[in-house]
Amino acid sequence: MSIQAKFFRVLGMLSLVTASLTVGASSATAWDEDTFYSKTIIVARPFSLPEKPGDLNAQTIIGSPRQYTLQKKDTLLDVARYLDLGYNEVIGVYPTMDPWLPPFGETIQLPTFWILPQSGYEGIVVNIPEMRLYYFPPRAKGMTQRTVVTLPVGLGREDWPTPIAKFKINGKTPNPVWVIPDSIKKERIAEKGWTEDFIPAGSPDNPMGKYRIDLTLPLYKIHDTNNPWAVGRLVTHGCIRMYPEDIQQFFDVVRVGSPGEFVYQPVKLGVLDGKVYAEVHEDIYKLVPDLWQEAQKIAYENDLSDLIDPRLLLKALMAKTGMPTEVTKSSRPAPTEEFDSSEEEWQPPQQPQQPQEPHDVEVETFTNEDLAATRE
Repeated sequence: MSIQAKFFRVLGMLSLVTASLTVGASSATAWDEDTFYSKTIIVARPFSLPEKPGDLNAQTIIGSPRQYTLQKKDTLLDVARYLDLGYNEVIGVYPTMDPWLPPFGETIQLPTFWILPQSGYEGIVVNIPEMRLYYFPPRAKGMTQRTVVTLPVGLGREDWPTPIAKFKINGKTPNPVWVIPDSIKKERIAEKGWTEDFIPAGSPDNPMGKYRIDLTLPLYKIHDTNNPWAVGRLVTHGCIRMYPEDIQQFFDVVRVGSPGEFVYQPVKLGVLDGKVYAEVHEDIYKLVPDLWQEAQKIAYENDLSDLIDPRLLLKALMAKTGMPTEVTKSSRPAPTEEFDSSEEEWQPPQQPQQPQEPHDVEVETFTNEDLAATRE
């Protein structure tokens, strides 16, 4: 059995449809690590790139949005982790909701769908503002369908940013010792008085956890974490942290020698079912001073400018929910009034607009009874 067959479940071509997670009475139990490790496989999702600029037959959006009704003892962090979302992704949609005490009984929409970042579509691609990793595995001989795996990550602090760079995977180390770089050691001494030169493998204080993927960038690694709530946050000294259950599987999938790149794309545009979508994230390192100009540039380069409604695009840019939002020019009636500058204060609704009904396609479903069975 090939690595891809062993670890990947390949989903069929999907349209954007919201899968509802119905409430099960037994789902009010507390979350635990077994719940998260019960996720059995990494999902490889199909996509198709445009054959030419402006090609609306492409599919550069993967996944499908989901809804979940919050239960007692739920936190947004637990729900996000189970569905492979980072903290930033749920807070981007619900910035005012208490992540530790979310409102019992409220149904929330979860952004489990993504626009692919522009890249070489090969090996590992980490989009820094999104705090998300994409892995484009090599295709088996005779296979034409392209697939991608995507997983959330934690990244470097604002004062220790993850760099924009290209690299290759040059090694994989299980149970790594953390040899503390001099620069970090100086910080630890100054702030905590800690003088260790290394943290042994297996120590709960070892931020590398159980798995480390080595890069040709000497100071940066992709690794496990001893703090799962760091995923979706800027907390590292530049390294890439993954949920423990994710890297446990990803470690066996990614190949030494695979190429990779860290890209910086707070604005992404994608196509699905002949419609154009925008996905906008916070400019976390303040590298893109004008998101509107950035969006215009991307639209022009991909020959999508004439297909985009500028008012819908502006709303997406201001909201920065991190969810793909349709911006197709024909997706709403043309306005009859003059543009109101007060829209600069527009805020996203607490319940995002439902995606349109899909065509006749098979859609991955996820019920809360399935989740509850893993939590008993």
